[in-house]
Amino acid sequence: MDSPGSEHIGLTRPPSSSSGTTPVARKQIGYDALLDSPVLQTTKATPVPGGTPLESDDSEDDLPNGVFTLLTECYSPTCSREQLCYSINCPRRLEQMKRLNVKSAHPGLSRKLSEESLHDEPKETGTLWIHSVSQDILDSVDDTEKKRQEAINEVIYTERDFVRDLEYLRDSWVKPLRTQDVVTADRRDEFVRQVFWNVHDVLQVNHVLAERLTKRQKQQPVVQSLGDIFLDCVPHFEPFVVYGAHQLWGKYEFEKEKNTNPAFQKFVDETERKPESRKLELNGYLTKPTTRLGRYPLLLEAVLKYTPEDHSDKRDLPEVIKMIKAFLSKVNVESGKSENAFELAQIDKQIVFRQGDNIDLRLRDRSRELVHKGPVKRRGGNQGGENADLLAFLFDHAFLLVKSKWVNKTEQYKVYRRPIPLELLVLRYPEDHYNSAKLSAGSNNKLIRAGGPAGKAGAKGQLAHIPPKPDSKHGFFLNVIHLGRKGYELQLWIDTYAGRRKWIESIEKQQQVIRDHSTIFVSETITEGFFQGLRRINCLSPYDNGNRMIYGTDEGVYFSNLRDPKLREPVKVINLIDVAQVDVIEEYQLLIVLSERQVTTFPLDCLDPNDPNAALKRGKRVSSHTSFFKSGVCLGRTLVAVVKSSPLSSTIKVLEPVDQSMRGKKQQGSFMKSLKGAQDTLKVFKEFYINFESFSVYFLKTKLCVGCQKGFEIVDLETLDLQSLLDPSDQSLDFVLKREGVRPMAIYRIESDFLLCYDDFAFYVNKNGWRARPKWAIVWEGAPTAFALLYPYVIAFEPTFVEVRHVETGHLVQIIPGSHITCLFADMPPSTVNAPVPQQRQIMYPQPPGNGQMYRPPPGQFGMPQGYGYPPSGYSPAPGRPPMPYGAPPPMQPIRNFQFRPQIIFVSDDGHVQFLKLPPPSGNNRRSSDSRSTHSGR
Repeated sequence: MDSPGSEHIGLTRPPSSSSGTTPVARKQIGYDALLDSPVLQTTKATPVPGGTPLESDDSEDDLPNGVFTLLTECYSPTCSREQLCYSINCPRRLEQMKRLNVKSAHPGLSRKLSEESLHDEPKETGTLWIHSVSQDILDSVDDTEKKRQEAINEVIYTERDFVRDLEYLRDSWVKPLRTQDVVTADRRDEFVRQVFWNVHDVLQVNHVLAERLTKRQKQQPVVQSLGDIFLDCVPHFEPFVVYGAHQLWGKYEFEKEKNTNPAFQKFVDETERKPESRKLELNGYLTKPTTRLGRYPLLLEAVLKYTPEDHSDKRDLPEVIKMIKAFLSKVNVESGKSENAFELAQIDKQIVFRQGDNIDLRLRDRSRELVHKGPVKRRGGNQGGENADLLAFLFDHAFLLVKSKWVNKTEQYKVYRRPIPLELLVLRYPEDHYNSAKLSAGSNNKLIRAGGPAGKAGAKGQLAHIPPKPDSKHGFFLNVIHLGRKGYELQLWIDTYAGRRKWIESIEKQQQVIRDHSTIFVSETITEGFFQGLRRINCLSPYDNGNRMIYGTDEGVYFSNLRDPKLREPVKVINLIDVAQVDVIEEYQLLIVLSERQVTTFPLDCLDPNDPNAALKRGKRVSSHTSFFKSGVCLGRTLVAVVKSSPLSSTIKVLEPVDQSMRGKKQQGSFMKSLKGAQDTLKVFKEFYINFESFSVYFLKTKLCVGCQKGFEIVDLETLDLQSLLDPSDQSLDFVLKREGVRPMAIYRIESDFLLCYDDFAFYVNKNGWRARPKWAIVWEGAPTAFALLYPYVIAFEPTFVEVRHVETGHLVQIIPGSHITCLFADMPPSTVNAPVPQQRQIMYPQPPGNGQMYRPPPGQFGMPQGYGYPPSGYSPAPGRPPMPYGAPPPMQPIRNFQFRPQIIFVSDDGHVQFLKLPPPSGNNRRSSDSRSTHSGR
């Protein structure tokens, strides 16, 4: 036979017995009459050289060897002597047709149809078309038309069979289950609905189709066309999609009830033994709607094959087939989603977390997806070795390892380690050189960023003609690394190389999907590969709207002009060592440098790339034994706080820059003009002392905020009064006030509240020091070393990744992986812009016109210098420059002379200095300030 489920096996030689002497038993069904046939005569078997003859008895070798399908029973489980088999190659076909013809002469023996079935059939189901018409009609058509009519007849009688099958479900299953006490009354209707879903809708649609086809066949013994009927009915096939999407759930509910309800099991057994079931289980009938939809294109293509070119069906049937295939595609998509949701629901029920580690993976979310799963092994490990056979799940948002365990005949998944968000997952595995003997173990391992080029090369750059060798007797290893403060590293073993490659490709592909979906910030290279070795970069300060950079390194101060190709590569301008901090106060044309714990100021116009020592002559030392300094605006003044900190106390000196223009006027015509370099550049504004080690300083509108061991301390610069920002009478703050070792690192004004960022967490307080937004808090994934704010996002930098969170929801919206990450510059934005108002998306530094290239106006435009030959202020912006072409800055400066620098700059991977910025407001960039989270629980 030619159909799945009823396939016959042709003449094949059965395997000999193990001894080689016992002949294989054969079913003797009329073989003797065929032994003399020359077709079935076989020659004596030729022994295999060095092997055992297939049969040792010469007489057996003369017998036919194999299965002659025409003499066997039909292999289809639904085939019976009373019903015509659906395969034209069925051995019972002639016998079945004879019986059916006899039955047609005795209508009392035919099966009575239900009220909604087809009432008046022209012939019994399965009768060939040639046997249903007169000889005159048969002689009036050619052979091609006969084949076409047979194909049409198959479409019609199989449609009637399909409708009868659905009526069987209705009459023998749905109605009894609704009326009998097989399932408890409180669950009865819901159970029937879940198992049979919308099968009644499918029946209604196909009942109409079958009736119209039957009516057409009655009216036209030689059916002229059926495309018009299908064009009318197929658009209503949506119930097939709905049914197919739910079919898996129905089967699950059916099997669960059968295993737990003895009364239902008994009902199933009795119903399936009834003659009308045709020895087919319920599951076989429940799959018929989806299989029927898939069979339509095959049946109609057979009709189309024998249809003349000028016939209307030649135009209609391709359109019908196209519509049906569209429904099939929808069924595949929806059933795939349903299968995914079903499997996720089962996993969610089976997962068991360790006590205290319960995490909501949100596996029942509609958007959740199971990407890949499979067995992995742990061999070796901590504490003398750890062996475990594990099951790994790769979801669209996380990677999970579990151990399968049976408890009370129920499989449970014991969580082996904390789930890893894919943004925080890094893979390590050997490069694909197939363990060449020339490669040492050290050179064969490479730590890569998840989804990075090295990872792809590792997965795809193999030598295909050399077979891979296992890394050990355990198979092929794959190290998974969980970044962050709660991270860990595990070495997993996978049996095959193809299995490991599948895991790598699946993980990296899904990580790329997440990155594409959650891109809030993008990076743009400033310089790469320059600051390495002795030139290790420690700090940076941009000015001139981010076009010019001052870099602090271990061996000096460097400068670059990003708009000037000749000056784009950094050049040394001050010969100092161990430069820890640099800052430019642009309105005073002043450069402040912290080197070897000494604070020194330099005029910007003294920087000379041809002589790094020249600037030293004009440098003015301001302070020594300095831990750090910070510039900002407070009380309407530009101020610089210089901090000398020790484990027991801190001395903070607040300085104010001296106006150079005023100083120049006082010097005109005086003898002190020659001592210009000795003039003070910073004058003391206030000085005070606190009894704690200080970590950070932030300038608020009228106060100074100092981050120290005690927490955030507020200093009134007018009265020098000192008080804690947090009110100890607020018991909701005990989690921070009574906790040892917390490190306050940043404070930002968000509307009327303050966002306090510690190294472990972040939360809001109001101006009175009480907890604001009590249910709001952030627990950092990493261990941040620095923070930045670009509303509505707060950005935390830690050595292995950048963590971006939404300040209103606290949700994690982006992870930017890397290595050796350090924040070089992030200015504190004025509090007046940190509010939920329409955001001005202008990038305050040059936007790339395309392909990530920096915007560079022609030399000399806007009064800009043209290289080294520009007179003395060549490294400072010319005054009175008109607005830049990308738009004037938004009115965010509360102080007229102070210019907020929105640039966020960091370094990673061997001196790779980059901007972190919002992408241009075009394309498919997703920057909505919604509450989405790239992985669950946040």
